[in-house]
Amino acid sequence: MAISTNNPVNSGISRRALLAALPALAFTRSLLAASGPALHISKINTFEIRVSDVARSVAFYQQLFGMPVQSRYGDRVCMRVAEGPAFMAIRAVQTGEKPAITHIGYSVTNFDIEAVQKALQSVGFSSIQPPALSVAGLDNAMKMWVRMRAETPELYFADARGLIIQLSGSTYCGGSGKLGSVCDKVETPPAGLFKLTQISHFTAFVNDGVAANKFYQDVFGLKVQAYQGPGSEVTGIGDGKQFVMYAGPFAGGEKAPASINHGCFNMEAFKVDDVLAKLTAHGLTARPDGAQAGPLMHYVSLRQPNRGGAEGGTPELYFTDPDGILMQLQDPTYCGGGGYLGNECLRV
Repeated sequence: MAISTNNPVNSGISRRALLAALPALAFTRSLLAASGPALHISKINTFEIRVSDVARSVAFYQQLFGMPVQSRYGDRVCMRVAEGPAFMAIRAVQTGEKPAITHIGYSVTNFDIEAVQKALQSVGFSSIQPPALSVAGLDNAMKMWVRMRAETPELYFADARGLIIQLSGSTYCGGSGKLGSVCDKVETPPAGLFKLTQISHFTAFVNDGVAANKFYQDVFGLKVQAYQGPGSEVTGIGDGKQFVMYAGPFAGGEKAPASINHGCFNMEAFKVDDVLAKLTAHGLTARPDGAQAGPLMHYVSLRQPNRGGAEGGTPELYFTDPDGILMQLQDPTYCGGGGYLGNECLRV
């Protein structure tokens, strides 16, 4: 994957918060060495973006992908990906926030919120009251919390590097009910230019990519799916195609807060020139060579063999939304590996 620094990162991380997380992390590693994975992730099932204009962003993504709204709560809008219940949530920025991808959500096998909390506690997490939405994850490293949305409890944690993760059951759709699985008022969307098949992956910028990979592999039993260069592991999730890429370290060392650089959807009929032509006709422009991508742009990065790509480059296609949030589109078989379609992986 091409790495862009287009997206904003959280700031204002205290060294005190970071140091407080280190003993718990050491405890986690020693415990996992003896006991094995605490939980099992089955799927990437959701993510959230914060935007400056919710209605504008909903219209933008619906016009591109025909994503139906499957639930609403306050200013949060949950838009179905493919056949669901996977979804992208959109909410408005709050004071002090910038548009960005805020967190990733995973479904856990045999999800029970109390059992999951106990499992997280067993590997070093402690419980806190829900922090404000604008608080950086690194301020609450190795903490977990339950945020009540009406009668629905939603479980989150911040890992040792400040990446915020939501855990839920496989039927979670952002709706009502104890499991957030009731989404019975789906709103019919416009047709859309492209048909999505699922959420593909995320690339997270963290202060220690190697340690982040090890943490998620140990705690959740995840496996290496591919390599994008020496020491650059692709941590696979579930079906052998979904994954998360942890990149780092970056400037700032241990104080560097985690951020999610971009997300990716798989789509049907992935032909680079056709996709670019449709994006252009829809009003997006080509990113100038050598420039960072601003809002409503598109570009292609050719991942070369030294980063696990094909001879001549594996094309990876990116676009930005009205707030400049970076997203990627790939073939349904894409798994972050080699070959022209990026579909040659260790687990496929």
